[in-house]
Amino acid sequence: MTLSVTALVVTYHTGPRLVECLYALKGDPDVSSIVIADNGNPPSTEAWLASFTASTPKAERITLPNPGFGAGVNAAAKFAASDYLLVINPDCVIKRGALPLLAAALEAAPSPAIAGGRIFDLQGREERGARRNTLTLARAVGLGRWTLEQDPPPPGPVRVGAVSGAFFLVRTDAFRQLGGFDEGYFIHAEDLDICRRALEAGGSVTYVPGAGALHYRSTSDVPSAFVTEHKARSLARYFRKFAKGPAERLMVALAVPFIGLALRLRG
Repeated sequence: MTLSVTALVVTYHTGPRLVECLYALKGDPDVSSIVIADNGNPPSTEAWLASFTASTPKAERITLPNPGFGAGVNAAAKFAASDYLLVINPDCVIKRGALPLLAAALEAAPSPAIAGGRIFDLQGREERGARRNTLTLARAVGLGRWTLEQDPPPPGPVRVGAVSGAFFLVRTDAFRQLGGFDEGYFIHAEDLDICRRALEAGGSVTYVPGAGALHYRSTSDVPSAFVTEHKARSLARYFRKFAKGPAERLMVALAVPFIGLALRLRG
């Protein structure tokens, strides 16, 4: 079966791992096109991207004024004419054969469906966040498990509450049905948001352990304080958005400042 997949890559001062990411996508027979959302890069990277797209017929680049990760994905998705969209971080290297497994999981699941794979580090260890329960305020403060990487690997695809925005596949029509990513998030939590909206719309989120990608993590030269600040804002937006009823909204209002403080102290 020949897949029709557009890989969406948002890059901002990513570093040298971007080269590995894009060459892996270029060489993957299941990737029919690549759209690079260039949110800003050093001149040397800009020159390399221009050369890469010029020599790669299935790749194109759009330049953006850094509207954030989710907005970058949404902008790139407008250029897709494929059946599927692959959202992949610029520091992730896809494992050959992953896409048919993700696509099969989507076709076996209620729509709107999202399927994410196993994200692993250089030692082959599963990274935190590839499979998660739905994030709730209770889980955020330690009352119940959120991430599931410490659980034994499942033998096959399993339904979960959320997968990572670093590496997931979605049908193009489902992505558009969901309205894409919520652009109110600059970075962080937009993946939790779209997974939760898929579930609340009667759809599904599936973790596929056989579909993998190497994730280098934190290759960008963006200051950590900047990232932490936006993560705190994104989590605040997420909890406020999904709070149900006056009591939960009050709990969120009380808890959000402490969650932000905890992130800053941990950073």
